[in-house]
Amino acid sequence: MTTQPEIIHLNNLDYLPYLDDNGLLSEELSRKIGVYAIFDQDKNLQFVGYSRDIYLSLKQHLVRQPKKCYWLKIQTIARPSRTILENIQQSWLQEYGITLSDNNLKEVEWIDPIDTKDLMTEEEKKDYQKADEMSQIKLLKKIARKFEAQLQENLKQRGSQVEIRFNPKLKERGLLDLK
Repeated sequence: MTTQPEIIHLNNLDYLPYLDDNGLLSEELSRKIGVYAIFDQDKNLQFVGYSRDIYLSLKQHLVRQPKKCYWLKIQTIARPSRTILENIQQSWLQEYGITLSDNNLKEVEWIDPIDTKDLMTEEEKKDYQKADEMSQIKLLKKIARKFEAQLQENLKQRGSQVEIRFNPKLKERGLLDLK
């Protein structure tokens, strides 16, 4: 018989800084399984997710939403169980009056690769439309690199010292995702 972990109310958990005094994520979260709530600078709930490796998920979220990642609340579990993780997530969302579907709508901006094609200027869109396939790939890589530099600057301003490396193959499609 398996025992279900107790669901700790989100309000009963302490706020943890997203980045430590050195601008790094807590290495203690590496390979930890659990549910986490992300809060902005004013401690307003932004997103509730779950992961088999909280550290990697938090790193991904920091890249996608650096201005919304200031505080955390976390509940870890010993063994992976989607049902348990989803139950904790659902409980926390209900505590804040947020529906699961509202939270899931946010997942695109928190989890999916950044599509730099959506960030093209009108001029870049015109150049892309006129270009042959190889030129399109070069243009997408250029735009992805430009946005990557902006992201790195935003993270630096945020005080982050977290090492960020993007998958170079995805840049050819205009996507930025962590390697």
